[in-house]
Amino acid sequence: MMTSSMDEFSGTNPAPVVDITGLQVNRGGRPAVRDLTVRIARGAITGLLGPSGCGKTTLMRCIVGTQIIAGGTVTVLGHPAGSAPLRHRVGYVTQDPTIYNDLRVIDNVRYFAALYGTSPDSAARAIRAVGLDDHRTAYCGNLSGGQRTRASLACALVSEPELLVLDEPTVGLDPVLRVDLWEQFNALSRRGTTLLVSSHVMDEADHCGDLLLMREGRLLAHTTPDQLRKDTACTSLEEAFLTVIRRSATAGSNRAD
Repeated sequence: MMTSSMDEFSGTNPAPVVDITGLQVNRGGRPAVRDLTVRIARGAITGLLGPSGCGKTTLMRCIVGTQIIAGGTVTVLGHPAGSAPLRHRVGYVTQDPTIYNDLRVIDNVRYFAALYGTSPDSAARAIRAVGLDDHRTAYCGNLSGGQRTRASLACALVSEPELLVLDEPTVGLDPVLRVDLWEQFNALSRRGTTLLVSSHVMDEADHCGDLLLMREGRLLAHTTPDQLRKDTACTSLEEAFLTVIRRSATAGSNRAD
């Protein structure tokens, strides 16, 4: 598997936010994640990329502790994934916005603030952080797709998580809204939040400092956009990913022989 120095945590480097070893997950009687080992660096935006059905969502569910695993270990911020100490420290935004259409934006976010036990002021801060101050009293059912995604993001931010896991947050959005949302992610990263963002759109990889490339439940590469281009001699990240896939298939065929 292609790796970069970014997943080496030794010496003076800080401990990883996510530390996964030998992860195995079965869904519907079939392997969904196969012997996956990876560590995610603190403070960066890490892109989890690969085609639909490759195991991205399953891996994210393992990290937030909502997926039964068949083997291996998943440690998040020094604790087993999904354990009580992580409740306020990990935020999760699913593909479908987790908001109530018949409530206003501010009411949705205040509801999640109450669940987390945070102050009412945290709701206002989260709404400002995602750029929805002008829509705070709008009913979520009347929001656009991009605004609904940001409202859902505000609900996840209300606990001020150290790790934010976002499952294909830009799917279905037009290019302008996608750029706007990535600006929000970059702002969060600058404030110290670690982000893990999944996508099947390869051009979004350039927004990430670190990349995890998956296919058929396997991690094919842990690298950076520039290193991926260098290792594959490709200028296009999409072509670079296809090159990694072809090399992996060739290596698998050689092992079988």
